[in-house]
Amino acid sequence: MIITVFGGSGLLESQPAYQDARELGFALGKAGHSLLTGGYVGVMEAVSLGGHEAGAHVIGATCAEIERSHLERKPNPYLDEEWRTQTLAERLAILVDRCDLAIAMPGGVGTLVEITYMWNELIIAAISPKPLIMVGSAWQKTFAEFFEQSESYIPSLEHGHLTFTPDVPSALEFINAIPSN
Repeated sequence: MIITVFGGSGLLESQPAYQDARELGFALGKAGHSLLTGGYVGVMEAVSLGGHEAGAHVIGATCAEIERSHLERKPNPYLDEEWRTQTLAERLAILVDRCDLAIAMPGGVGTLVEITYMWNELIIAAISPKPLIMVGSAWQKTFAEFFEQSESYIPSLEHGHLTFTPDVPSALEFINAIPSN
């Protein structure tokens, strides 16, 4: 499978969450999956490093718009392949369309955009059904509040497109339980 991992760029190597993301990349790589990330720093770099260490094929979806707005931003050194786009919209489409499953690690606004874009694509059946797994209590709390405050706008059936796991081991357990084709 090609597994997309969304996650924040602000994560530093010295933070425990960096090691969590690295372990996720390593475990997915050891299981034979290819990894697709946004290709830059933070969670993306940690997952790429872990995948690289496990011998996985690591792909980065990079974007000229991001590099123009963050002049110091360069693709991380653990990529085997770079899928370059001009716009953020093109990059987002690649991350969502070209995967068999997506995992959202902790992140900020960009990660939230990735989640909601994929979720909406699943709701309107613009993409084939695939798991969207969100790791960590922050996502679960955020979406629980969103569901509660917006219940008349979001039918409970649409909640089913999202899977919440408390941590990386739980996400890996969920993935390992998916029947292979």
